[in-house]
Amino acid sequence: MSIKKKLAYKEFINREYGISHMPYEEERKFFSCIREGDEEGVRRQFRPLGGEKMGRLSRDNVQNLKYHFAITVAFITRACIQGGMEMEEAYNLSDIYITAADECKTEKAIQRIHKETVDAYVASMKKLRRKNRYSRVVSGCMDYVYDHLHTKILLSDIADYLGLSPSYVSRQFQKEAGIALSEYITEKRIAAAKNMLLYSEYSISEIAQYLCFGTESYFIMVFRKKVGETPGKYRKNNYRNEAAEGTIK
Repeated sequence: MSIKKKLAYKEFINREYGISHMPYEEERKFFSCIREGDEEGVRRQFRPLGGEKMGRLSRDNVQNLKYHFAITVAFITRACIQGGMEMEEAYNLSDIYITAADECKTEKAIQRIHKETVDAYVASMKKLRRKNRYSRVVSGCMDYVYDHLHTKILLSDIADYLGLSPSYVSRQFQKEAGIALSEYITEKRIAAAKNMLLYSEYSISEIAQYLCFGTESYFIMVFRKKVGETPGKYRKNNYRNEAAEGTIK
């Protein structure tokens, strides 16, 4: 059957059974809420994948949801980049969640991944909106830390990067962010370590070295203090559970 004939038949079936795709305005509002980091708006607009207003892309129900999920994530990624999210962060999130969805075996698992993906992008955009309220000094500090998590970070280096005195940078960061710069650096390194423990094959000692914790024992001590368990236990309890359960920790 030619494409034109298939299209005509599809339109006939849709009219006959009252099938319609999600209205454009609803989609626009949904992606707009994500872009703005509007958690309440997203809750109002959120719809599960594969509803009556979704087209049929595969005869297999699970594969159909996977296709719709990939399309949805592509639109979310584009919306967030337009909203100011770093392109690398947006595409990294996309890769992680699409890969996780691809490993799902049930519709329920994909629906969970869908919800978690939306929540992750909304949370990132909400943080970005807060960050945009910071001064150039604090935003510059955060950018520097993000780009240098794998190297030793000194207050003097950040101050030189910003062209300001170390004492001023330290005071301003504490005042606006409500946390000491050194503590902020540690928190970001721990967050990166958690991702590496879950989504990479690096050993604990390699992660400690990569994120400049100095020694493996020091890394374990700091991680346990921040997370409540050792890196080894965290990896054992959570490693790739997202594939089996359809969830990203």
